[in-house]
Amino acid sequence: MKATIYDVAREAGVSIAAVSQVMNGKGKISEERRAEILKVMEKLNYQPSVIASALTGKKTYTLGLLVPDISNPFFAEIARAVEDQGHNLGYSLVICSTDNKDERVERYLSLLQQKSVDGMIIGTGMDNKEMLTPLMERSIPVVMIAREMPDLAVHTVVVDDFVGGKLAAEHLLKLGHVNMAILAEHTKVTSSRERVRGFMSTLTEAGIQLPEERVRNCRYTVEDGKRQAIELLEKSAAARPTALFCCNDMLAIGALQAAKQLKLRVPEDISVIGFDNTILASVTDPPLTTIAQPIEPMGKHVVDLLILELKKKSQAKQRVVMRPELIIRQSTTVPAK
Repeated sequence: MKATIYDVAREAGVSIAAVSQVMNGKGKISEERRAEILKVMEKLNYQPSVIASALTGKKTYTLGLLVPDISNPFFAEIARAVEDQGHNLGYSLVICSTDNKDERVERYLSLLQQKSVDGMIIGTGMDNKEMLTPLMERSIPVVMIAREMPDLAVHTVVVDDFVGGKLAAEHLLKLGHVNMAILAEHTKVTSSRERVRGFMSTLTEAGIQLPEERVRNCRYTVEDGKRQAIELLEKSAAARPTALFCCNDMLAIGALQAAKQLKLRVPEDISVIGFDNTILASVTDPPLTTIAQPIEPMGKHVVDLLILELKKKSQAKQRVVMRPELIIRQSTTVPAK
C-alpha cells in the first residue's frame, strides 16, 4: 500500500504535525531532525500529492532549472550539482533546455508556473527580461547561475569570466604566442562577452592588437566551432593563428576536429585552450588545456540562495563571483619556429 503521512510519523517517532512542518519548511525543527524525517520519507517512498499541495497554496518541493542545452556537458554538470543539492534539501528538479531562444524560455516559464514550482534557477540567456515579471508579481523566487542580468534584483552565482579570459591570454603569452584568434559564443551571452573582454584586454596590455576577423561568434555547438576553426586554420602557415582561445570546451573540441581534418598537429602546429573544464576536457586527444569553472560549488551555492529566498531569510541580493582556474594539459605549447 502507498505510504501515508501517518506511516512517516510512526516510523520517525514524531507527530504528524512535525512531518507536516518538515514538508512545508515551517516550525522549529532542527536540521538533524529534519534530515531524519526526510530519510524516512525516502525509505517509505512517501509522495505527498504535489497537485493537492499546489491547490492549497502549500509548497510542492519542486524547483525549475532553465539551461540552454542539457546535452552540453557544462550544463549537464551544473544540472547534476543543482539536483544533488536540491535532493539533499528535499527538493525535486524540473530541467528545461531553451536553446537560448526567448520563445522557448517564455513557454517553459509558463509551464513551470503551471506546475507550481517553488522557485526557479535561470542559467540561460534571454533578450527580454520582462518575461520574468509574472514570476516577480507572484512572488516566485528566481536566482541566476552562469548568467547575469545586472539590472534585475536577484541572487546571482557566476564565475569571474573576465579573469578567466585573462588567465587564458596570460598562459598563451607566456608560451610565446602573439598570433591568436578567438572562438566566442553569441554576443548576447554575457559570460562569453566577459571572457573575450578579459582576453583582449590582456593582449592589449602586451601590445598586441587582435584583428576583428580573428574573433568569431559561434553557435554553441561542436560543429560550428569546427566550421569557424577551419576558416581560420586553412590558410598558409604564415597567415593562420598559432593559438585559439575557445570560450567553451564544446567549441574547443570543434577546433581540435578542424585541426585533425586539416592535418595540423595539436599543439605543435596550433595550440587550443578551452573554457569550463567539463568531463570532455580530460578525454579529448590531446587532453584539453582549459579554464575551470567550480561547477559543483556553483550549483550548491545557487540552490542554497534559492532556499534562503523561499524561507524569506534573505534581504539583500547577493552576487557571488567564484574564481576560475587554469588547468594545463597537452593541447598548448610554444609556437612553432
